[in-house]
Amino acid sequence: MKKVSFVLVGAGCRGWCYSKYIEEYPEEGEVVAVCEPIDAERKRYGDAFNIPEEMRFRDWRDILDKPKMADAAIICTQDADHRDPAIALANKGYHLLLEKPMAPTPEDCKAICKAANDNNIMLAVCHVLRYTAFNRKLKEMIDSGIIGKVHTIQQLEPVGYWHQAHSFVRGNWRNEEESSPMLLAKSCHDIDLINYFMPAKCKAVSSFGNLSYFNRANQPKGAADRCTDCPKDIESKCPYSALKIYTRDRTNLEEWPVVVLSHEGTPEAIMNALKTGPYGRCVFACDNDVVDHQVVNMEFEDNSTATFTMTAFNFSAGRETLIMGDQGMLRCTDDGIVHSDFLSDTKTTIPLYMGDGQITSGHGGGDFGLMQSFLAAVRNNDPSLISSGYDVSLESHLIVFAAEKARLNKTVEVM
Repeated sequence: MKKVSFVLVGAGCRGWCYSKYIEEYPEEGEVVAVCEPIDAERKRYGDAFNIPEEMRFRDWRDILDKPKMADAAIICTQDADHRDPAIALANKGYHLLLEKPMAPTPEDCKAICKAANDNNIMLAVCHVLRYTAFNRKLKEMIDSGIIGKVHTIQQLEPVGYWHQAHSFVRGNWRNEEESSPMLLAKSCHDIDLINYFMPAKCKAVSSFGNLSYFNRANQPKGAADRCTDCPKDIESKCPYSALKIYTRDRTNLEEWPVVVLSHEGTPEAIMNALKTGPYGRCVFACDNDVVDHQVVNMEFEDNSTATFTMTAFNFSAGRETLIMGDQGMLRCTDDGIVHSDFLSDTKTTIPLYMGDGQITSGHGGGDFGLMQSFLAAVRNNDPSLISSGYDVSLESHLIVFAAEKARLNKTVEVM
C-alpha cells in the first residue's frame, strides 16, 4: 500500500483527531510537516509524529516557497483562517482535507471551491457524519426504497448544556465576528446530513432562533463575573459553573475539554486558567453572541420538507433523526435504527455503535471513516471515494447561509 503523505496546518484538537488515524494505521499515511503558531502544541505534535525540526513551521506561509513536500494538506485552523491556506495550498497542487465550516462567508467558500476546481485537486470537507457506519447504512436504506418516497425529515442536535458553555459561550466559537454563526460552526454537519439523505435539492429555507439565556439579564443576583470569585452558595447551584465542568466533573485533565484550558494539564495549571483565562468566566458575563437554540425549516424541489433543531438545553446525548416515507419510517438514535414498515405493521431494530456523543469519541467513527476515504481517494486518484467533496459541501453551506439570512430578516429565502 502506498503511503499518503500530508502536512498538518493547525495542530489543535481537530488536527489531532484526524492524525490519530495515522497513529492507528501508519502503513496508510505519514505526517511530514506541521504548521502551528503555538510553540507547545507544535512541539507536542512534532514529537508525537517524529517530525524533524526543520519541518516544524510556525506559519503555513513558510512552506509556500518550498517545493511541494506532501500529497495532501489537512487544514484545521480556526474558521476565519481557512480561506487563505486552502487557496494557497490548492495552487501548490496539494489535495486538501478541510475542517468544517469551509469558511464564514459564501464568497470565501466559493473562492476555495474555485481554487480546487482550477487546480484539479481533491478537496474533502470534514462533514464527518457522512462517514459513520450508522449514516451510511441509513443512506443505503433510504436509497433502497424500503420506506418509499421520503416526505419529511426531522433532525435534532442536542448540543448539551456544558458543551454549549464550553465552546459557544466561553470558547472559540462564542462570537460571530471571531468565528461563525452557531448554525455554521456547529450545525452545518446536520444541514449537510439532511442534504445527504434527501434525493431532491433544497429550494427554500426559513429559520428562527436567538440567544435567550446566556446573557447578563440571567446572571443570578450576587454572582461574580468569574466562577472562582463567585460566592459558594451561588456557584454550587449553577450547572454551568466552570469549577463544576472542568474540575468536579472531570478526572482526566489530558482529555477534551479540559485539555483546551492549559498545555500543562496539571490541577494547578487548570485552576490558574480558570482564575485568569476565558474558560473561567461566568456564562452570563461573556462576550458571546451566538444563538443558544435555533430551528431551520427546509423545502425541497420534490415538495418534501425537513426541520432541524439545535438546542443547548439538554444532555449531550447524541443526535436524533426521524425519516418519514409513504411506505415506512426510520427512527434513528445512538441506540440504532428502528425501521417501521406500514404494510406489515412491524418494527425492526438495527443496532449500530455510535460512540459516546463527545468530540473525543470521533463522531461515532466518522473521523476515522473520513480519513480512510480521503487517503484511499488520494492513493487511488479516485475522487468518487469522497462523499463530502467541495461541490456538495458548497451546496449545504449555501443552505446554512440562507437560513441565517432568513433568521435575521424574518424571511423565507429561495435558493
